[in-house]
Amino acid sequence: MSDKYAVIGNPIAHSKSPLIHHAFAKESDQSIAYTAELIPLDGIEAGLDTLQQKGFKGLNVTVPFKEQVWQSLTDKSERATLAGAVNTIVFNDDGSRYGDNTDGVGLCLDLTQNHGIDLANKRILLLGAGGAARGVIQPLLAFQPAQLTIANRTLSKAQTLAALFNHLGPIRASGFEQLTDNFDLIINATSASLQGDVPPIPSATISSQTFCYDMMYSSTDTAFIQWAKKHQAAKTSDGLGMLVEQAAESFRLWRGSKPNTQTVIDLLRQ
Repeated sequence: MSDKYAVIGNPIAHSKSPLIHHAFAKESDQSIAYTAELIPLDGIEAGLDTLQQKGFKGLNVTVPFKEQVWQSLTDKSERATLAGAVNTIVFNDDGSRYGDNTDGVGLCLDLTQNHGIDLANKRILLLGAGGAARGVIQPLLAFQPAQLTIANRTLSKAQTLAALFNHLGPIRASGFEQLTDNFDLIINATSASLQGDVPPIPSATISSQTFCYDMMYSSTDTAFIQWAKKHQAAKTSDGLGMLVEQAAESFRLWRGSKPNTQTVIDLLRQ
């Protein structure tokens, strides 16, 4: 009998998580069953209870439930506590639940290992001040960048985030239009580019050395990647590697071993 895992969300049919985790299991010669489970928008608590009673060992959590799950779990990692969101649940044998957030470590692993970016002493610009941005701030600051700037349309939201994390490293807030410097790394944590929008930041933020990274992923260039290429960014990437790396960290939490990610990234890129 294979151990059961799932990704929960609404909508969920589009999720690549079952493909990713089955590839991890095959590569590490393990047998798991991993499904995508649609949870009613008002039914997260009942959904968790049902899946736990059915013997599931763990879950990945995607929109719109990451914050709701965070509120309902008392036992969670420091990175989940700071992120204000949970994307990985471990169902323990004693019936207890443990929550973690692997999004930030997934981003940092993709940047440092797959793209060879040294984050230390870099000037980093993070676009957006929503849940996606909040989830990656602590892991980014752990690499000791020279400065992390959070830019957002509503400045007060960026200021709130900066205040929340300022004990961890050099962090500041800005509006989009107020940005004047160029950056070593620009990370788009808004979902705007999937709607064909790009945050209204000045082109002066990009130099010929800038790496531009969109946390969203798409089979074609996102609007943010198109914008970055148009302004001669040194290098660009979407967030597919982050998706695989955060999944690998979830797999490690559940199974005790970290799978090889590059083969799975290559598989998804085809």
